[in-house]
Amino acid sequence: MKLASLASCTANVMLVLTLVAVALGASSNEEKVTQFFDGSETHTNNWAVLVCTSRFWFNYRHMANALSMYRTVKRMGIPDSHIVLMLADDMACNPRNAFPAAVYDHPRKTIDLYGDNVEVDYRGYEVTVENFIRLLTGRVAADTPRNKRLLTDDKSNVFIYMTGHGGEDFLKFQDSEEINSYDIADAFKQMWEKQRYREILFMIDTCQANTMYSKFDSPNILSIGSSKKGQNSLSHFHDYDLGVSVIDRFTYYNLEFFESVDSSSKQTMADLIAAYNTSLIQSDPGVRTDLFARDLAK
Repeated sequence: MKLASLASCTANVMLVLTLVAVALGASSNEEKVTQFFDGSETHTNNWAVLVCTSRFWFNYRHMANALSMYRTVKRMGIPDSHIVLMLADDMACNPRNAFPAAVYDHPRKTIDLYGDNVEVDYRGYEVTVENFIRLLTGRVAADTPRNKRLLTDDKSNVFIYMTGHGGEDFLKFQDSEEINSYDIADAFKQMWEKQRYREILFMIDTCQANTMYSKFDSPNILSIGSSKKGQNSLSHFHDYDLGVSVIDRFTYYNLEFFESVDSSSKQTMADLIAAYNTSLIQSDPGVRTDLFARDLAK
C-alpha cells in the first residue's frame, strides 16, 4: 500500500481506502477516490506508497500483504502512475514456490496477486530505509526515473502502507537495518513543510505497530496500526502446498472490508474502524486521530 471515481462511490468509506487507492486516483478515477478523502477543491490527486520490507521465503505473507493492498488500490481507481510499490523480495520467482510466477493470499488460490499486471518500482535491495525516506521527502537523485518518485503536492492525499517484522518503535528492512518511529515522523514533517501532502493515511501491519506512529506531530495524518505495544501481529491462513502462511490477519480483515466497497458504497472510515474484531484479528488495532481534522464518519 499504497478515491475519485471512488469519491463518487465511496465518498466516506475510509481514508484507508481513500488512501489505498482508495484515495488515490487520477483524473476521472481520482474523482471516485476523492470521496474517501472529502472531494473538496483543495484535494486534486491521490497517491499510494505500498512497502514490504521483508526478505526470505518464510516471510511470503508480507509480500502477499503488500500485493493484496496493491490490487485493492488499483481496483479502487488509482493508476500505477500514482502507486509506488516496494517489494524487498520476489516470492513469485523463489525456487521454493510450487506455483512459479504466482503469489496468493489464500489457500484456495483464486486470485494470482502477481499476475501479468504488476509494476514493481523498488525491488530487492533497492528497498532500503534511505530510499524510502528519500522517496517520501523528494530528496532523490536528478536521474531518478519517474516511477521511483512520489510526485505529490499540497493537494495530494497519500496512503502509506507498510508491512514486515518490527518491534517497539522500529520496523526492519531486509532483516539488516531498521527504520524507527522518529525517522518516519521526521520524514512526514519534511513532507508537510515542503507541501508534499494534504492528508496522509498511514497504515502499518507489524508487531507492536501502534508504537510506530507515536512520534508523529505533523498535521492531517490519520494513523492505523495492527497491534499495541508488547503485542504481536499474527499471520493467517497457512498454505500446506507452499509451507508458509500467506497473509497477516490485520491486513486480511482490512481487505475483507475493502472488498465490500464499490461505486454505490456509503461506508466511512469510521465504519472501517468499527469493523475491527479483535477476536478475529487476534491483536488490538490502534487508531490515532488527534492529528487529523476531519470527522471520520463523514
